[in-house]
Amino acid sequence: MPDPLAVAVGNASLLGIGYLLMNRRGLFWSAAPVTVALWWLTYATAATWSEVLLVLWWAAVVAHGLWLARRHPSAGPRRGQRVLALALTVPVLAAAGWVRADAYGIEDAVAGARADGDCGAAVDAQDGVRFRHRLLAAPAAARGDAVVVTCERLDTAEGYLSTALTGDLDSLETGFARLGGVLGEPGNERTVEAALKDFLGQLPTDDGCVTMSIADWLRKREDGPRDLTGPAAATAARITPGALVKCGDALLADNRWADAQDRYQRLLDDHPGDARADDAREGVRKAGLAIELNRVENLVTAADSMGSGYCGKPAKYSAAPAYRKGKSGVVFAGDTEYTDKLPEKWLAGTAAAALVVCTGEAKSGDAIETCQYRGHDGRIGSVRFNKLAVRVKAYALRTGKLVTDRTVQMNGESCPGVLRYFGELPSQMAATPSDADVRDAFGPVIGR
Repeated sequence: MPDPLAVAVGNASLLGIGYLLMNRRGLFWSAAPVTVALWWLTYATAATWSEVLLVLWWAAVVAHGLWLARRHPSAGPRRGQRVLALALTVPVLAAAGWVRADAYGIEDAVAGARADGDCGAAVDAQDGVRFRHRLLAAPAAARGDAVVVTCERLDTAEGYLSTALTGDLDSLETGFARLGGVLGEPGNERTVEAALKDFLGQLPTDDGCVTMSIADWLRKREDGPRDLTGPAAATAARITPGALVKCGDALLADNRWADAQDRYQRLLDDHPGDARADDAREGVRKAGLAIELNRVENLVTAADSMGSGYCGKPAKYSAAPAYRKGKSGVVFAGDTEYTDKLPEKWLAGTAAAALVVCTGEAKSGDAIETCQYRGHDGRIGSVRFNKLAVRVKAYALRTGKLVTDRTVQMNGESCPGVLRYFGELPSQMAATPSDADVRDAFGPVIGR
């Protein structure tokens, strides 16, 4: 007859050994599928209730075996059965206990890493979970899996935030939304804090204008958890002054002067006490001068008559040198048919010029002399030769103010030995000025 204690110990292994000791094979084969099913249910659901159900089944088979054995008690203790039951059950229970202890140790390591905000350590710890842990301590393993899933969500959010460092504000929006979603679940405060800190720690970027756009977005973000908006706003305040100057410098180098001036002025308006205020003031000055110079250059290029371009709408370039008689460079605009013949040393680029001289179309000036010529019809007629008269207006480039308004007249060759003309003999012709004649006419205008 079976020993009751041996049967109870044998059934405690959940292997049905107690039923075999009683030679109740039907019960053994009936209990086995239930045990397997409950174990698989625990593995599949990873729910505490399924573990409780398994423990209740374990207690039931132990109690049932003990009850059956006591109905037919043995004459005395059967040491062999007890030794066999213990030899089979103790290793099973010890192994199960060790696996469960190991599983809960892993869970503690995952929880500790999560509490420290270290998702990498949490994932590494959870990598130690094996099938045996999921079979014998499924809820603990599942809790670690949930932490890993959360860390994967944070990793995705960090990916969006990393893309945002290139200036992609849509990715910045998505990244913060995902951080907020994870933060809304209890226990994720430190891991979200670490992810946010990692992103904010990469600011400012090397590109001042990208940094500026990110800072503006962070500063204006008011909705969302305070744990996100607070550090974001603080970081925006930290990086904005430097980003404004750096962005202004980049825009200035890219000839986007108005945008550069706006960035510098923002620093002066919003952060007047910042250490970079002097740099910003210098940036405003440089950008303003560049805008003036660009406007003047465009107007000079557009001037093809006395009433167009710069000649019709003069403008100043504040950095232009003061006019110095005999030494200042000049820019000629308007009708440049004759001024193109002036010496190159009189001329200057717009940025170095002191005067902009506008010239009109050459017209007939004072008479020089009258000569007699025989026309194609054989008749003799008189031809009067006149100087060329050109209207001249000179503007001080530094102020854009008119300083000279006069008409100059150019002498030239008159009464040539052979007169070339078409049709009838003309009564009046313009003298042909030489380069020296042009120089003598325009020299007094510019102090040469």
